[in-house]
Amino acid sequence: MKPEENKFADVPLRVKTWIYIIIVFALGISHPIAMTVFISWISYQCFFEFSRMFKIYESPVAPSIFIGVLQFFLLYFLNTEVYFLYSFLLSVLILSRFILRNTSKKHMYGTTIALLICFFAFPHLLWIRDNVDGLSAIIFIVVVTELNDVFQYLMGKFFGKHKITPQISPNKTLEGLIGGVFLTIVLSNILGYFLLKTDILTNSILGLVLGISGFFGDIFISYLKRKTGVKDTGTLLPGHGGLLDRMDSLIFNAPLFFWIFPLLIK
Repeated sequence: MKPEENKFADVPLRVKTWIYIIIVFALGISHPIAMTVFISWISYQCFFEFSRMFKIYESPVAPSIFIGVLQFFLLYFLNTEVYFLYSFLLSVLILSRFILRNTSKKHMYGTTIALLICFFAFPHLLWIRDNVDGLSAIIFIVVVTELNDVFQYLMGKFFGKHKITPQISPNKTLEGLIGGVFLTIVLSNILGYFLLKTDILTNSILGLVLGISGFFGDIFISYLKRKTGVKDTGTLLPGHGGLLDRMDSLIFNAPLFFWIFPLLIK
């Protein structure tokens, strides 16, 4: 079989996994407490995957559970401003322990990025649900971000010719990026009209920003995988890899949406 005929071989498995992802996502956002547990679980899983990637711990399960449980209590009992203060102080304490043990720079590097993503990036999803526009906003940001990945993937498969970052992510093409962002702008306008009740200009800006930012989130995780010599961050999601492989675009998109959306609707 020619390579061109087999380039969509992984699509059925990806679609099947997407069904499970949608079910878990729907349950996760169904209630504020469920959302808090959901984000805490995401932090546990992502810290676990980072620990495996950077070989930070011989057995990363216990440290990852600690991070997930700590995340739950911080999010449940603290408001956004106080959360930032306490999570920063706790991150410093965790990193100080590595410094005192004279840990390698690679471990420090991996732990720092893991803490930033777990404590500062993904919690924005909870704050979007609680503070921005409830369920409508969290559905909008997640659907637009994830379908942007799908759009760029499919546009790259169909039309991709010119590689953008061949040393980091060989499958990323200029045609995939442009086509994906264009479709994301269209999707943003459709969902924005029904979910956010926002105008064309606002929806188009959101689609453009989230499309490009999501691309860089994907590239960022791909760069880390190249540095650590792994193909996927994990095996949790068949056809996709680890949770970080699926949620990489949200690392940048969730904070961006949380902070710029209120400015756009003023």
